[in-house]
Amino acid sequence: MNINSIRNDFPILGTKVNGKPLIYLDSGATAQKPERVIESVNRLHREQNANIHRGVHRLSEQATELYEQARERVRGFIGAEQREEVIFTAGATASINTVAYAWSEKFLHEGDNIVISEMEHHSNIVPWQLMAERRGAEIRVLPFDDAGRLMVEQLDELLDDKTRMVAVTQASNTLGTRPDLQTIISKAHAAGAHVLVDGCQGVVHGGVDVKALDCDFYAFSGHKLYGPTGIGVLYGKREILEQMPPFLCGGDMVDRVSFAKTTYAPLPLKYEAGTANFIGAIGLGEAVEYLKALDLKAVEEYERELTRYAEEQLQKIDGLRIYGTTEDKCSIISFNVEGVHHYDLGMILDKLGIAVRTGQHCAEPVMVHYGITGMCRASIAMYNTREEMDALYRGVERAVRMLR
Repeated sequence: MNINSIRNDFPILGTKVNGKPLIYLDSGATAQKPERVIESVNRLHREQNANIHRGVHRLSEQATELYEQARERVRGFIGAEQREEVIFTAGATASINTVAYAWSEKFLHEGDNIVISEMEHHSNIVPWQLMAERRGAEIRVLPFDDAGRLMVEQLDELLDDKTRMVAVTQASNTLGTRPDLQTIISKAHAAGAHVLVDGCQGVVHGGVDVKALDCDFYAFSGHKLYGPTGIGVLYGKREILEQMPPFLCGGDMVDRVSFAKTTYAPLPLKYEAGTANFIGAIGLGEAVEYLKALDLKAVEEYERELTRYAEEQLQKIDGLRIYGTTEDKCSIISFNVEGVHHYDLGMILDKLGIAVRTGQHCAEPVMVHYGITGMCRASIAMYNTREEMDALYRGVERAVRMLR
């Protein structure tokens, strides 16, 4: 892969922060956008802005065509069998909440249980807790060990004939861990449970084939996949989505409305109430096309190599601990340095033009597991370089000298 060509596609990488060239290592929070995505969004606002699915005029027809084209692009990218199984939402959080509320209404009852993993993002914990409380169900937790490996061998102890859902990440946003999803899904299905996969990090680092994976639901956010903010995707198996009631109600999700009875639009519109973020969806479609033009296997290996190199460099620093050391982890490095507060470290790195994330990363149970209040996180993307990893090492080393 041509790293210089890729970097040239992302205009923000040419900017400076505090007088220093930007080194952006926070793609796990939100990825930067290629020129193709930026221009597509700008062009839509300038030339093709009109509400979709409602108008007979030319602008509306154009916007509708582009919106549905984006759905087809996403369908192909994630390996869904039918376009009706791809639902646009406001993001992964909205996708998971849609499943938690609508699925629970149909399938979750008093005495049932839901299994989630200890390493989940809050968005894949809190909605299930809320619905379990409302429905009289139980939350069960699959733990991970100190290396960050999800202890799948303990899943059999948690699953029973009352397990209705297993919710698990494809790749941890704090530890980089990639759980053994094939085993988890197989065991869950054997117990009669459905499976929701949080694909926010996984879809970016390695991709997904939802049909081959055989998950029942898959959620991700566009802004982590080099697309616009405010747009996400929910994939669901059609036969399950058909059984679930709507989550949000309003325009575009109805078939016929009367005071006596309302009927609902077919999939996927049944779950796309109101004016959709059609510009965001179209921008996400452009991001998908941008990625499809790359050698994604080469991208994944490049990110792995950068991660290994950065970890080797950082581990030279006395007192530095990396959290999440599984061999197959994605390109996320979370760490602390003994005697140094993560916020202070992040602030000094910012003065050097290096953007990292500090705090709990919306994964407080992970912090509790390690007995800490937070971490520094460097999340590496395909536009990062070996030289930037060297700069990260020098920056952390300098900050540690100052703070100690």
